[in-house]
Amino acid sequence: MDIKIHTIHFDADSKLTDFVEKKANKLDQFYDNIIGAEVFLRYEKDQTPNKISEIKLQIPGSDLFAKKESDTFEEATDLAVDALRKQLTKKKAKQRGK
Repeated sequence: MDIKIHTIHFDADSKLTDFVEKKANKLDQFYDNIIGAEVFLRYEKDQTPNKISEIKLQIPGSDLFAKKESDTFEEATDLAVDALRKQLTKKKAKQRGK
């Protein structure tokens, strides 16, 4: 899977990008045909929680999207990946039902 990570209003260190890639790659276990993922990590100074993780998954037919906010990028990414996992399992169940 091709993963692109975009950071907005800050520069991410390699530890954070490695963490995000590792979490996003785990989604391959739940759906075979994932083409790629775009991850947007955004830091907002004027709101709480101020770390936002948005993940857009490209799969054949449509794209899936999850946006989560938290006090850390790691937790926000965990929550977004979990939301996408649920979406993928629902999509897979629908496809099997047809």
